[in-house]
Parts: sequence; structure tokens; C-alpha cells
Amino acid sequence: MNDIEIQVVYESPGQPDSQQIQLWIDTALADFDQDTEIVVRIVDELGSAQLNEQYRHKSGPTNILSFPVDVPEGIELNLLGDLVICAPVLEKEALQQNKLLADHWAHIIIHGVLHLLGYDHLEEDEAELMENKEINILNKLHINNPYAEGQLNE
Repeated sequence: MNDIEIQVVYESPGQPDSQQIQLWIDTALADFDQDTEIVVRIVDELGSAQLNEQYRHKSGPTNILSFPVDVPEGIELNLLGDLVICAPVLEKEALQQNKLLADHWAHIIIHGVLHLLGYDHLEEDEAELMENKEINILNKLHINNPYAEGQLNE
């Protein structure tokens, strides 16, 4: 089982509970052959915007930021990384995209976990691989393809 620490800095109705987040992360990591630790931090738009500017040099909040940990050789640490999720952005996206809020949370958390595992979507072939992986994981959770109606804004 994967160890997940959840830090709630911002609370809003419709946020998933720790069991839902655990299920989504465990499902995303089902093919990963070792137990890991992940920190999930739920923030507001200001917190997301500050981190987005500091680490990605992009202005404004974003739905999720992934911070993989590069563990030096010889150090025993199972920390895969941190996910910083902006709840208000997810809520707006779910409304705009006509998606169930819980399904969008699941998708974005799985998207973030895949980033922690090294997946990316900068190049078209990478994006296709990552999207297919997300679709397959979400299918295991009985959640529809989030790309059926168009791409998410990053």
C-alpha cells in the first residue's frame, strides 16, 4: 500500500476524502512495483499561482503541480513526490467541461501521479502515451474518458 499524506490548506464542498484519494493513487500505481509515499497538498488559487510562478515561471493558478523527488543513490527513501492541487481551478474546470467533480479530481490526481512517474505531454507522442495511460487507469475506476470532449487546459 502506498503511504499518502494529505495536507488541506483550502477546503471546499465536493473535495474528495482521504479514502478516495488513496484509491485513485493506488490505482494509478498498480503497475508500479514498490510502495511509495506521496504528499498531496490542496491549496487555493493564490497558493497555486505562487508555486506556478516560482517553479514553472508561469503566471496564474493551475489545476495541479507535480514535484517528483530525485533520491540520491544509497539513500533509502520511498518518497515519490508531492502533488499540489488547486481545488478552485478543478471546480471551475469541471463546470466548464461539464464533468462530474469527483471524476475530474480522479483524473487530475492520476495525471499528477503519472508526472511523478516520469510521464509527460510536451511532445505529441508523449501526450498520446500519457493520455492512454490515464484513460486506462480511469476505466478501472469506471470513469469515462476525460478527453472525449476535448483537451484539459494545462
